[in-house]
Amino acid sequence: MTADADRILDLGHRWATAERDADVTTLDAIVTDDFHLVGPFGFVLDKGKWLDRYTSGDLSTTALSWHDVDVRVYGDAAVTIGTQTQEAAYRGMPSSGEFRVSHVFVRRERDWAMANIQLSLTTPPSPPPRGT
Repeated sequence: MTADADRILDLGHRWATAERDADVTTLDAIVTDDFHLVGPFGFVLDKGKWLDRYTSGDLSTTALSWHDVDVRVYGDAAVTIGTQTQEAAYRGMPSSGEFRVSHVFVRRERDWAMANIQLSLTTPPSPPPRGT
C-alpha cells in the first residue's frame, strides 16, 4: 500500500469515528467546503446540511464502522469503495443498516480531504418499530 493510500484510510477512519461521536468540529475540518453526500435513497446534502444532522440533534449514531475498503489513488484524487455498518436513528426513526459506500478524496496541499460520499443499501432498511 502507498503512503497516500495509508493517509486516506486514516482519514476515513477519523471520519467514521467523528460520525459515531457526532464530532462536528472534526467532520467540518476533514471535508472540502463544497462537500456533498448522496444518501441511500437519492437525497443530496451539502456540507451545511450534512453537519446540521448532528448540530440539530436530528441524527443519533451509536455505532459506525467502515470496513472492507479498497483505495484507488489517481494523482491528486482518490476513490474508496467499502462497507459502512451503522446503528443510527434520524428524528427517532431507525436508519441502521449496512451500506456500500464510495468516497471521493482530493489532495489539499500536503493533506487529503473528503469531497463526496455516496451510500447504497446492501440490506433492506430496518422496519419502523411496532406499537403495542
